[in-house]
Amino acid sequence: MPKKAKELSALSVAKIKGNGRHAVGGVNGLHLRIVNGSRAWVLRVVVGQRFDENGKQQLHRRDIGLGSYPEVSLAEARAKAHEMKAQIRNGIDPIAHKQEQLEKLHIQQLRNKTFTECAKVVIANKTRELKNEKHIGQWSSTLETYIYPTLGDLTIGTITKVDIAEALKPIWIEKNETARRIRGRIETIFDYAKAMGYFEGDNPAEWKGNLEPILGNLKQESRPHPSLPYEQVAEFIHHLRQKKGISPKALEFAILTACRSGEIFGAKWQEIDFKNRVWIIPKERMKAEKEHRVPLSQQALNLLESIQNHTQTQDFIFPAPRTGEMLSDMSLTTLIKRMHEQKLKENSLGYIDPKQNRVVTTHGFRSTFRDWSADKTDYPREVCEHVLAHKLPDEVEAAYLRGGYLEKRKSLMSDWAEFCNFIDL
Repeated sequence: MPKKAKELSALSVAKIKGNGRHAVGGVNGLHLRIVNGSRAWVLRVVVGQRFDENGKQQLHRRDIGLGSYPEVSLAEARAKAHEMKAQIRNGIDPIAHKQEQLEKLHIQQLRNKTFTECAKVVIANKTRELKNEKHIGQWSSTLETYIYPTLGDLTIGTITKVDIAEALKPIWIEKNETARRIRGRIETIFDYAKAMGYFEGDNPAEWKGNLEPILGNLKQESRPHPSLPYEQVAEFIHHLRQKKGISPKALEFAILTACRSGEIFGAKWQEIDFKNRVWIIPKERMKAEKEHRVPLSQQALNLLESIQNHTQTQDFIFPAPRTGEMLSDMSLTTLIKRMHEQKLKENSLGYIDPKQNRVVTTHGFRSTFRDWSADKTDYPREVCEHVLAHKLPDEVEAAYLRGGYLEKRKSLMSDWAEFCNFIDL
């Protein structure tokens, strides 16, 4: 049986000077360890028992640090040592238990991520995924405007479906489309947080079963983009050509090619095959994620040649004047609005969609083209739909990929350009 150490007083402990381990008594195994003036409390314990290959019992000893002296007094060291001994008697390894508590604390600290912190990671990921810079900007702007003020600083693991519903309620009726998109973005952020272990349970931003009973559905009216009657498109282009700057050129090119505005804004000179009179849009920039070949009419080629010397050193064919970056939808929207207001003063009509009584949009000119091609030409429907890069049945898609419709589309786009340029003044 090991010899029991004499129980020293606090004064006696203070007088200990030499290097080494000095038993202080009061608790078996408690020592003051001195190394070159550095003093610390150490408790030597038997944590468990191990057996060798012959079945002979071996004691498993380890030292547990209890803090430095005199910051931790003799009385405090003995109290800590008694606590450690009690844990060992209950089958608990004090060092393993401490490590487990530290890991739990670390996990808890990770879970204390705020909604804003998680949102910024998701937005960074979306920046790499999304092709349209406008959509990327909408992620940040809508969350900053409508969600961060109420949920931004909250720990994401504490946010409930009621919290999310309350944040969306102010815009749920008046700006329902925006609110629905924000809800989807919040759901994506919670999917990320759950994957990271920042919260447990069902996604509180899910619609069915969570937010739907609280917010309720609103009847959605689906309206097409306002489009100009094709009888007026030549007059519009004649008016457009009186405007100076890159935006009018971009809008005219969009009309002549019947492409989406995002495809126009991202167009680069290396995508233009002047020899074969084709604009090759890579799949990364297409909504359907398939390469799209756009036949270029002579009018479209003339437009490109008119700005080639001015923008060929830029990344984009139609760069923003001040920054050289991509144009925005707002630049063309503003242009159309000003043209409408000018025309309104002349004929009291302006440029509106008569069915909706709304000012036309850039995207609406795709509908203008489609109405014209259906009413005024005999080109097959599949040819017209492929001009718009719409999804077609697989067998039709296969024929298109073999190049069967390219020549027909060239003729169609040439006819469309002629129509857009014919005006009886």
